[in-house]
This record gives sequence, C-alpha cells and structure tokens, in this order.
Amino acid sequence: MAPLGADAAAAAWAAVRARAVAPALTTAVWACLAMSAMLLLEAACMSLVSLVAVRLLRLRPERRFKWEPMAGALEGGEADVEDPPASAGRREFPMVLVQIPMYNEKEVYKLSIGAVCALTWPPDRIIIQVLDDSTDPIIKVSLVQELVELECQEWASKKIDIKYEVRNNRKGYKAGALKKGMEHVYAQQCEFVAIFDADFQPESDFLLKTIPFLVHNPKIALVQTRWKFVNYDACLMTRIQKMSLDYHFKVEQESGSFMHAFFGFNGTAGVWRVSAINESGGWKDRTTVEDMDLAVRACLKEWEFLYVGDIRVKSELPSTFKAYRHQQHRWTCGAANLFRKMGWEIVTNKGVSIWKKWHLLYSFLFVRRVIAPILTFLFYCVVIPLSAMVPEVHIPVWGLVYIPTAITVMNAIRNPGSLHLMPFWILFENVMSMHRMRAALTGLLETAHVNDWVVTEKVGDLVKDDFDVPLLEPLKPTECVERIYIPELLLALYLLICASYDYVLGSQTYFMYIYLQALAFIVLGFGFVGMKTPCS
Repeated sequence: MAPLGADAAAAAWAAVRARAVAPALTTAVWACLAMSAMLLLEAACMSLVSLVAVRLLRLRPERRFKWEPMAGALEGGEADVEDPPASAGRREFPMVLVQIPMYNEKEVYKLSIGAVCALTWPPDRIIIQVLDDSTDPIIKVSLVQELVELECQEWASKKIDIKYEVRNNRKGYKAGALKKGMEHVYAQQCEFVAIFDADFQPESDFLLKTIPFLVHNPKIALVQTRWKFVNYDACLMTRIQKMSLDYHFKVEQESGSFMHAFFGFNGTAGVWRVSAINESGGWKDRTTVEDMDLAVRACLKEWEFLYVGDIRVKSELPSTFKAYRHQQHRWTCGAANLFRKMGWEIVTNKGVSIWKKWHLLYSFLFVRRVIAPILTFLFYCVVIPLSAMVPEVHIPVWGLVYIPTAITVMNAIRNPGSLHLMPFWILFENVMSMHRMRAALTGLLETAHVNDWVVTEKVGDLVKDDFDVPLLEPLKPTECVERIYIPELLLALYLLICASYDYVLGSQTYFMYIYLQALAFIVLGFGFVGMKTPCS
C-alpha cells in the first residue's frame, strides 16, 4: 500500500498538471507542429526541385547558361598560358584576384598557398593575395607570420605574382581582411575575385571551369562550387558533418540556384564579380556571416548566383567537438542576426519581385535559419519528453512520427551511402540543436555574444600523419575539464527523469527514444566525440 505522502504528492502533481502544465504544453505542441509543417514543406520543395530538375532532367549549369572555354584553353581543361594562339586570345583571360584570408593557420597555410599558386591561368593575368590576420598573443604570432611570409616569398621566386598583406588588428575579422585586401591598387584592376579559406585546395583547372560562366553571363555575380572533405572518415562526427553538408550542397544550393538564382555564399570556394561586390556595398562586418550578408545584398540588387556542383574543392571538416561547436555558433548566430538586421530592408526593397522577397525572408532566412534550430530542440528535446509526464497532452502521430520520418527520408535519399549512420545523425543533430537554438536566440536578441568570432581549429596534415599515437596519451586534468559540457549533462538529467517517469508511471510510449537521446547528451556532454588534437 502506497504511503499517504506519496498519494498526496501524486494528487498535487495531477492538479498542477491539469491546471497549468497541460494547457501550456498543449500550446507548445501545436506551435511545434505548425513549425514542423513549415519545415517539411520547405524541405519537400527543395528536394523535389533538386531531384527532378537537376538530377532527372539533367539541367546542368552548362545547359542553362552559356559556357565556352577561354581563348587559348587546350582540350582537357588546361590553358596554353606560355604560348597563346594570338594576342587577341590572350586578352580574353580577364584579370583575376585570388584571396586567401587566414588567422594563425600554421597547420594548413602551405596547402592552400601551394594549391592556389598551381592554378592554371596566364601568370600576368592573376594576382594571389594572402591576407594574414595572425595577431593572437597566446601563440608565437611573429613565427607564424614569418613562416607564411617565407612561403609567399618562395612562390614569388618562381615568378608567381603573390602578395603578402598583414594588418595590425583584426577589426571586422574575415570581412575586414577581405575589404582591406580589395582596397589595394592592384586589386582594383581585377575583374573577378576567387576566395579560398586557408584549408581549401582547389584543383589546377578551377578558374578555367568557373570564370567562363562569369565572362559569358554578365548578370551572374557569383559562381559557387562544392566542398570535398579530405578528413570525412576521421571519426563518426566528421562522417555526420559530411552527411549534413552534402545535403546542404545537393539540395539547398542546387534548388536555390535553379529556382531563384540565389543561395547563400559559403564564404569560400567561390568566384565573385568585383563590380557586383562594389554595387552591393562591399564586405560588411555587422554579423559573423559576412558571406551571407553580401549574398543577400547582391540579390536585392538583382544579381544572379550559380551553383556548380560538379566542381569540388578539397577542404577540412572540424574534427574536435570544441571546434565544431564554435563553428556552428558562428554560422547559426550570424544568420539569425542577419534576419533581424535585414528583414525590414528586404520587405521595403523595390528592386526585386515579391516572389524573391518571399523566398529571401521566409524560406531562406526565417524557416531555415530561425525556425529549424529552435524547433529541433524545443520539440524533440523538451516538449516530447515532457509530454511523457503529462498524459493530458496528446501529440498526433502525424506530427510525432510522419513528419520527422519524411524529413529524415529526404536526407537519406541524398546520402544513400550513409544510411547506416542515420540513427547517429538524428541523435547527434538533436544534441547540437540545443547549441544552435541558443546561438539563434543570441542572434535574434543581439545579446553579449552575438559577434563572437572563433576561428575553426584545423589540423592539416596531422589528420593523416600524427593522430594515431597522440590519441593514446592520457589527458591532463585541465583538458578533462575543458571537455565537459555542463548544459548537455543537465539536459541529459532532465531526459533521464522524463524517460524513467514514462517507464515506471507513464504510458511507456516514449521512454526508449528519450533514453537514447539522454545517452547521446551524456556522450557529448563528457566530450566523447570527435578527435583530440595532438598535444604540442
């Protein structure tokens, strides 16, 4: 027979549940279901366009836009830069500026500089600009800058037109460096600018494949290419990242390019028309997504964007959980903050159609950059677990099962080689949704950390050379503390309570899912994900 105290507590909880918790939770459920429907519709439209128009009908960029090889280009994607067929042909190669912004990139600077210096283009028609912002006093900055400058001097001795530019501060971060780089006299003589982050390694024919789209189509402002990941198999976390980014490129970028001639610039592995940058107001540092900011402003000036998925540029994925969290905060917070800053500007703009305004404001910014991170955490990590303790609240099966299943299937279709990783992808993305929701709210409300910019740590050749043995070394006490994430562990405790209540006292409907999600929060909360970078 149960103690009287237990009966009284149960009766009190039932009363509170019925009067306060159930009505509020019911409202939250239907709000989440509405947002789920919005997200499903958006995902379905993008998937349909990318799958049917681009894949089934094979409407490749070369079929939709004029593309002809540059005069003097040879078969096989090479250019006869030493002995062009005629002087007139030589003039058809426009001046191109290649920018490599970097900040304390001692692990990867040789890779990017070497790849860019190997680009096939007439040597008197290309200028390479290394923008080194290394000003962190924690490391030996003078040594890093000296190494990068020596690398530039070595390539300059091989008759490569390469400029090494430094600033005495990091004002504006990457946007500030790119803006400063464009102010040089030699940069203003260039018609196009290609941008590569320090870990990106373009193939030698990159310019020969991308520049013709810009030369023959004067309305195109940007040609964006796809990322290829050199370390996707480093660990489970990098494999999951590859799944998400492959979906981003295959679905979001392809559908945006085909339907609206617009998508978010990825900040690297793309070529801009300099006049489009200038007409759109140049680089601005008001958010941490300067690339997306410029893209939206260029779209409002009626410039068109083109995504070419067949051209891929090698890059590196964050291989530590700490680096990945910093990257996701910057991307999510900046995008939400851009929605706050540019929402009214988009509404009042008179230069574009209502259809494009709707796409920019609702689909591109609101649903994907605000609704998606908030919904994932609120519904799957808070509302559903809490409903296990409130039997008065009923979640329809279409919102609980059908919608998330449909969204997962649409992702799986574009990642057929990673079907076995889908359960891990779901659990990992749900854990990351807490971090992304916090970042999105930070951007929307412009709180203290809205402009936090932490450069994603890179390991370069250490991925394949030095990871094996150092991973076996014991962690120092301070390193153990740094790998513990309290918010994740607190939410894991909440999930364990909800799951246990459902199993012992509830309807036993959700406990298995909640237990699995709690386990995922525990694993990530203790930092048992990703790879630990070698000790210096």
